[in-house]
Amino acid sequence: MTDVRINPSILAADFANFEREFERISSADAAHVDIMDNHFVPNLTFGQPMVERLQSLGTLPLDLHLMIENPDHWAPHFAEMGVFSVTFHLEAATAPATIARNIKAFGARAGVALRPGTPFAMIEELLPHFDQLLIMTVEPGFGGQKFMPETMPKLRQAREWATRTGSEIWLQVDGGVGAETIEKAAEAGADTFVAGSAVFRGEPAIEIARLRELAATHRH
Repeated sequence: MTDVRINPSILAADFANFEREFERISSADAAHVDIMDNHFVPNLTFGQPMVERLQSLGTLPLDLHLMIENPDHWAPHFAEMGVFSVTFHLEAATAPATIARNIKAFGARAGVALRPGTPFAMIEELLPHFDQLLIMTVEPGFGGQKFMPETMPKLRQAREWATRTGSEIWLQVDGGVGAETIEKAAEAGADTFVAGSAVFRGEPAIEIARLRELAATHRH
């Protein structure tokens, strides 16, 4: 069975003290960093200077989620900064396979994300180019939204594809993931979970351990 990975979203962290916040989530597998440009989604968050700052902390691998236009140009620039993984949205990309290759050229893992309304069929043929598929379980752009269970059939399709092809691709979910919803996502085939407020609103180390245990119990 694939390991369960918990990647807290720092969108829910205290921006004034990232060093302390990273210490609080030190038991996590990576820190999930949402990059939004106010164009692809109606919100503006972190850019390259902030990624450099977080990278300088050196305590957790950075799992970047680019909710931006023109990832063909920008994704390799983020990968070049030495982060662990760079995920961009299929809906914003012109040449997804080329982007994946350019991300990997800088030593980062290449991920691709799908909005809730984008069908699995749109990415299936391209998946061999990627290390991670992110199934959005809310509409991208804002934290604190409710988990959309109607995205689970798409996640099951992805898990069936991975099993059928022998792929070791990581299947990530992001949006409304917490103790009440992580079991559904684990049962449907996810192995990598992004959680924001569910981790940071309590004692992060305890919440990370709880989420990890719940997911592991319900993974097939």
